[in-house]
Amino acid sequence: METRVRFAPSPTGPLHIGGVRTALFNYLFAKKNNGVFILRVEDTDQNRYVEGSEAYIQQALEWSGMVPDEGPANGGAFGPYRQSERKDLYEAHIQKLIAKGKAYYAFDSAEVLAEARKNAEAQGETFRYGAHNRMRFSNSLTWSEEKVKAALEGDYVVRLKVAPGNTITVTDEIRGTIHQESDLLDDKILMKADGMPTYHFANVVDDHLMQISTVIRGEEWLPSLPIHQLLYDAFGWNAPQFMHLPLILKPSGKGKLSKRDGDKEGFPVFPLNWGDAAVGFKESGFLPEGFINYLALLGWNSGTDQEIFSLKELEGLFSVGGIQKGGARFDYEKARWINHQHLGAMQVEELYEFDLIKEQLEAVATDQQINVLRVVKERMATLTDLAQEITWMEDPQGYDEAIVQKLLSKGATEVLDQIHALVIKQTDLQTLKETLMPWAKENEINTGLMMQSLRIALVGKLAGPDVFLICSILGKDVTLNRIAKAIAFFNSKT
Repeated sequence: METRVRFAPSPTGPLHIGGVRTALFNYLFAKKNNGVFILRVEDTDQNRYVEGSEAYIQQALEWSGMVPDEGPANGGAFGPYRQSERKDLYEAHIQKLIAKGKAYYAFDSAEVLAEARKNAEAQGETFRYGAHNRMRFSNSLTWSEEKVKAALEGDYVVRLKVAPGNTITVTDEIRGTIHQESDLLDDKILMKADGMPTYHFANVVDDHLMQISTVIRGEEWLPSLPIHQLLYDAFGWNAPQFMHLPLILKPSGKGKLSKRDGDKEGFPVFPLNWGDAAVGFKESGFLPEGFINYLALLGWNSGTDQEIFSLKELEGLFSVGGIQKGGARFDYEKARWINHQHLGAMQVEELYEFDLIKEQLEAVATDQQINVLRVVKERMATLTDLAQEITWMEDPQGYDEAIVQKLLSKGATEVLDQIHALVIKQTDLQTLKETLMPWAKENEINTGLMMQSLRIALVGKLAGPDVFLICSILGKDVTLNRIAKAIAFFNSKT
């Protein structure tokens, strides 16, 4: 049987990275098994539909490198791929279940159900509409055929008829065999009053008609698996394989990762910007390769110590056995580290093609931009780190006072005076290191003192790229000017 998997998000807003991780595991499973990766848009809940969401989902998948083989934008032989366009299919299949006695019409008003729920809660019970009480409600099981026919002109829902006294056995490829007593299940609504199917019904019908071989989704759907198995049984269909993925947990504390966590701690939880409401990993300077690499490690491991993977490597290595059962804790610094590895492996010329890079280099002379990028490339974890890493291009607005006092006590002013004199004589700052290092050794000047004094003079602090590379970029005149200003500052402190 051909491997066919689907990623089936709802277009209710931006795609959370938990959804991207689900898409990724579907994609990798398909590629590992020479299968088909399908995007299906589950838009049956029209009240929650958000304009632009579907386009965002498609763009996020494409940016991440996961172009669907089939879907609304990509076409395919099993469409339509939007559930809102499959209404006739659902109606035909709901009629099949009703004809087989596996489902029934229910006409209960919201007020009647609310009262029944209230009464159950008053007795300390959870309200369920099922075999134990369905004959006390208004439905096609308790009404005459004539009354039902008349009632079908108004509002109604269709419910699954769950037989009591059975044990439902389902298998999850990650979590093993699960048993569920049917007496504890509701007669789930399959078709809503607006004529649209519920998730439970639509996803089973679509998965069957689209010949989905393996369903890979979040663990929040695991409790629904027995209901889905009952639907497959009711139709007489073979169920696909199921895999329910662990949650992505917030960095600390309990619960799954949310937008609130990102807002609070200053990191993105969406792949792309969502207007002005949410920042994305892309706009935060992540490469798609780094983003996907980190997501793959949230709930999966290769069984080796390797952590850096290309998408192509992941396609070949992915295995169900590597998926963990427990939740995976989100670690933004680890994500930045992984992105740093991918960024570091790129050529400077490749990085220079990113708009984010060019925007941050606008104030730098065009003929110096590549050189500046080359100097700081290894210090960048994300593309947006560039702006902070090239602040030394501007005159320092101040000096680290604590460091200045420490250097003064070691004779930094005299060292800077001598460096200034040597730079004046230097014709090419590309070889400044070859001048200063032997000079310091010959005059028994501590190398650390020399380097720190020069760095403070040039950038005002001790952090930054190689100080000699800074000198070569700044040029002789700017280097001399900054050293002179630092000497004046140091003298003012004595």
